[in-house]
Amino acid sequence: MKVSHRLLIIAALFVTCFITANIISVKMISLGPFIVFAGVFIFPISYIIGDVLTEVYGYRIARRVIWLGFACNLIFVIFAWIGQILPGASGWELQGAYESILGYTPRLLFASVCGYLVGEFANSYILARMKIFTKGRWLWSRTIGSTIIGEGLDTAVFASIATVGTSFFMPVVILSQWLFKVVIEIAATPATYAVVGYLKRKEGIDTYDRQTNFNPFRVLN
Repeated sequence: MKVSHRLLIIAALFVTCFITANIISVKMISLGPFIVFAGVFIFPISYIIGDVLTEVYGYRIARRVIWLGFACNLIFVIFAWIGQILPGASGWELQGAYESILGYTPRLLFASVCGYLVGEFANSYILARMKIFTKGRWLWSRTIGSTIIGEGLDTAVFASIATVGTSFFMPVVILSQWLFKVVIEIAATPATYAVVGYLKRKEGIDTYDRQTNFNPFRVLN
C-alpha cells in the first residue's frame, strides 16, 4: 500500500514537536505576570498538526499518529534514563547537569502523557464530530473549539501532575499555559487554512468520520 509522503512528513513533525516540548518543559519561564513551561510555544503546534490530520485524513489516521507520538516519546525517555545510569567517562563532569535536565524526564513523561492522551484524543474527537455537524464549513470553529477543550484538558492534567510538590501555584500555571496555547492556535488559523486546503487538493481527500469507531485504543482499524 502506497503511503503519502505528505502524511509521513506531517506525522514526523507531530512527533518532533511533542518530544521537543517534553524536553524543554523542564524549565519554567516567566512572561510578565504569567508562569509557563518553556514548551508552551512548541506544544500547541502538535495540536495544530493534529487538527490538520483529523480534518484531512480523519480520526483513524490521527489516532495512529497520536499513539506513534506516545511510543516515540517512551523510547526517548527509556534511553535517556539508560544514559543517566551508565557510568560517566573519566573527566566528564556534567552528570549533575544531565540529571537536572533529562533526569526529570520520567516525571514529565507521566504528566505529559496523561495530558497528551486526554487532550489530543479529545481535540481530534471534537473536531471530527464538529466537521459532520457543520457539514465541513467553518473550519475555524472546529480548530479553535476543539483546541479550547483539548488544550484545556491537556494543560489541567499536565500542570496538576508536573507541579505537585513544587512552590508554583497550580491554577496560575494552568491558566497561563491554556491561555498561551489557545492564543497560538488562533494566531495560526490562517496557516491552518492554507495547509488544510493544500493537502485536500494534493491528496484528493476530505475525510468525514461518519462511520468511525472513536475508541482511542482501537489502533489497527
